[in-house]
Amino acid sequence: MRSGRSMPEEFSLKEINRAKDPEELTSMEKKHLPVILEAPESVEKGKAFNVKIKVGGIDGVEHPNMLGHWINWVEIYAGEVPVAKALFSPIFSDGYEVTFRVALEETTTLKLKGYCNLHGIWEGDEKTGGAKRIIVKVK
Repeated sequence: MRSGRSMPEEFSLKEINRAKDPEELTSMEKKHLPVILEAPESVEKGKAFNVKIKVGGIDGVEHPNMLGHWINWVEIYAGEVPVAKALFSPIFSDGYEVTFRVALEETTTLKLKGYCNLHGIWEGDEKTGGAKRIIVKVK
């Protein structure tokens, strides 16, 4: 029997999903938010560096990887400019980790977006580890 009250939606297929409260992530957010695992604090202008990322796995809450439910892709942005994209296939991908090579010309914030085939696009921010300000040093 339905109470007439609607349950709050944990995700949207029409908008980009973000953590509602970065201090209290839900299980849904922990398995869908992309995070930067490794990236330098500062880099030399134009010199390539590694950015290691992962989708989900926050506090050990991993995203499923099976036919019918998987992370399809993750993208990295320099500010609002797309830099690179990695695609994952169900079953054959072993987790959702990838390392991108990035070169920046100016100080910017790297941002991540990931796509779950069932729960839409998810974007991290600096509080959830899905974005990081990188200082570019000029020699």
